Amino acid sequence: MKRFLMALAMLAGLATAAAAEIGDDGLHKQPWMRDTFKDLREDLEEANAEGKRLVLFVEQRGCIYCKKMHEEVYVRSDLSDYIAENYFVVQLNLHGNDTATDFDGEEMEQSALMRKWGILFTPTLIFLPEEVDAGRTAAEAAVATMPGAFGYQTTLDMFTWVNEKRYDLDDEEDFQRYHARKIRERQQGATD
Repeated sequence: MKRFLMALAMLAGLATAAAAEIGDDGLHKQPWMRDTFKDLREDLEEANAEGKRLVLFVEQRGCIYCKKMHEEVYVRSDLSDYIAENYFVVQLNLHGNDTATDFDGEEMEQSALMRKWGILFTPTLIFLPEEVDAGRTAAEAAVATMPGAFGYQTTLDMFTWVNEKRYDLDDEEDFQRYHARKIRERQQGATD
């Protein structure tokens, strides 16, 4: 029975892997990613107009961790649906030559922008507030940054924590404490 379940899991993984799309830039694509002019000020306005949160996905061609996220985590329908319903997702390329405009008005190649922000790893998710003060960069304005590949539940918890603006609560429950509480609740059978 154990072998059967392992074989079934492998087949499910293969089906998922086949579903991942790669764009002309070599980056994985999801249906909820937006194709914008990469002017973050305009992207934030559009996200707000739709009642969504802006999140930047920094990725690179050939990133095995990005692949893992796209083929194993983002394909989970409840997470994918949650992102689509609540987030305005803009993908940026760690080594990209295309330009992007930061919140401070500076336009540069995406690779230079990533150096300006100090982004070293992919994937890195940068979650933005609804308003960014003039002169601030995306990295300075971020309410949360998620560098690296994480499992499904950690990723869902981060998207939920940001969407619920738990970073603004005065309850001393930072993301790590929130995530630990959610893990305990799931282990105890809590349904909320």
